[in-house]
Amino acid sequence: MRAAASADLSPAQRAMAERGLKAMVPVGRPFLDYVLSGLADAGILRVCLVISPGHGEVRDYYTGPGLPARVRLEFSEQAEPRGTADAVLAAEAFAGRSPVIVLNADNLYPGSALQALRALPRAGLVAWSRSALLAPGTIPEDRVSAFALLEVDSQGMLTRILEKPSPADAATFGADPLVSMNAWLLPPTIFAACRAIAPSPRGELELQDAVRYCIDVLGERFRVVLARGAVLDLSHQADIPLVAERLRVLEARP
Repeated sequence: MRAAASADLSPAQRAMAERGLKAMVPVGRPFLDYVLSGLADAGILRVCLVISPGHGEVRDYYTGPGLPARVRLEFSEQAEPRGTADAVLAAEAFAGRSPVIVLNADNLYPGSALQALRALPRAGLVAWSRSALLAPGTIPEDRVSAFALLEVDSQGMLTRILEKPSPADAATFGADPLVSMNAWLLPPTIFAACRAIAPSPRGELELQDAVRYCIDVLGERFRVVLARGAVLDLSHQADIPLVAERLRVLEARP
């Protein structure tokens, strides 16, 4: 979690942030409580948390004082931080042969977006127009400009995804491009794709590369659903006060 020396944080917030436990940062309650509550509201009641071996307090909290009432939790460990596709592979036993919804634990998505994912039959993702993400003022413009951009055909199917686009590359997507916030319904073939791809130049197995493999080699088609509504992003320490203020009136019932 990127530091911000000027952020006005409580000692508990700063401690979790400095450990990289973004989902457990207390914003009234741990941020992940609100994420799980949103999933439950959307009818997603069986959830797997992919954690690292050093983040045992997540398991301790959710099997102890934070035991959810509505969501049934399972846990899987990603042995090493080898990228997003590797994190998906860690949940293979949980998914079995069914499509699986995959989300960031440091984003709180609108309920309508989660419901749209749940309604898809096999594979797809939720997208926001760049202007729609900027409108609520919850995510800084420079950060939105670095998010993955999507190209969609006339039937609403994903044809291209570009991570961390340069300004020149971003210009090829139009004035108000579609942006991914990593809210996916992944088909059962995603696990074979995650095994088939090579590490990226960063040395990681990237989920977007596995999605491209699914499309180009395995013939999968990913439907893109346009979403509205604010996404709360807890990527940086500087986000914590704003997120805490936005959640102050929201009840979490995981």
